[in-house]
Amino acid sequence: MIPYSVLDLSPIAQGQTASDALRHSGELAAHAERLGYTRYWLAEHHNSRGIASAATALVIGHVASKTSTIRVGSGGIMLPNHAPLMVAEAFGTLHALYGDRIDLGVGRAPGTDPRTMQALRRGLEADRFPEDVVELIGFLGPVQEGQPVMAVPGAGSNIPVWILGSSLYGAQLAAHLGLPYAFASHFAPDALDQAAQIYRERFQPGLTEKPHFMLALNLFAAETDAEAHLMRSSMMQGFVNLRRGQTGPLPAPVADLSTVASEPELRQASHQLSMSVVGSPETVERQLAAYIARYRPDEVILNGQIFDHNARLKSFEIGAKAMQNLAKIAA
Repeated sequence: MIPYSVLDLSPIAQGQTASDALRHSGELAAHAERLGYTRYWLAEHHNSRGIASAATALVIGHVASKTSTIRVGSGGIMLPNHAPLMVAEAFGTLHALYGDRIDLGVGRAPGTDPRTMQALRRGLEADRFPEDVVELIGFLGPVQEGQPVMAVPGAGSNIPVWILGSSLYGAQLAAHLGLPYAFASHFAPDALDQAAQIYRERFQPGLTEKPHFMLALNLFAAETDAEAHLMRSSMMQGFVNLRRGQTGPLPAPVADLSTVASEPELRQASHQLSMSVVGSPETVERQLAAYIARYRPDEVILNGQIFDHNARLKSFEIGAKAMQNLAKIAA
């Protein structure tokens, strides 16, 4: 069976609070654990009134406390916003509390707008992402003789580090360092084919012996295709609002998107969110099979920005059953 996982941004829906969103994340994580999901990852975003996972390590701890077996981690920590030592200490603490089920996915983007990026760090420095990744891995590895600075907790934890990316840069770096790689095709599909090819062809054994490629897809699953497309309209609106510079709560679904966005806006949103699985259980299973056959991922991670919490729980339940059915067919 291809492992299937969850990517969560702890969406704050219209009329709800960050407390509601974080409680829902804990409930979804426990639900995902029962459904056989392998990982539950949370993403770092800042200055967004629709996302509650900005303090990502804290939310990972919250989710880990609500579960017992599912792997919990970041998808990802935006490394330019943090000193590698502090990341190592935060995730080392999570490892000390919750054991060997913590993942650390890291990305190169700031996860926010330029002004907020300046607020996160006092100065804008040259791109040090490759050096920061290597430094971070060093802090999480065995303590070396005479090592002057250590992550406590963190040293010797060997927490798995993943490279996340939406361009060819991350694919090249993950291949060079021998790390697992997750491509953000759920919102940036254009370089997917080339990135996957580069990663596989250039991979050199490092912390992992062979390449591990994770494909990200949006999931909107319901009893009927029509209901699933209605659910998807919330994320479509959210994407349009983001491009307008309006980072508000996740909007309620609308039957006719043309009433809230222009044709060019919807065309762009449809393209950026084209790596989506939308429909009834039968449609979802068929679409997942097609994506897996084309991209041959080692793992699939599913994201679902869905307005209604109960509908979101149901969507991930349908997604899990579809992945399990595909495994039975393959067997």
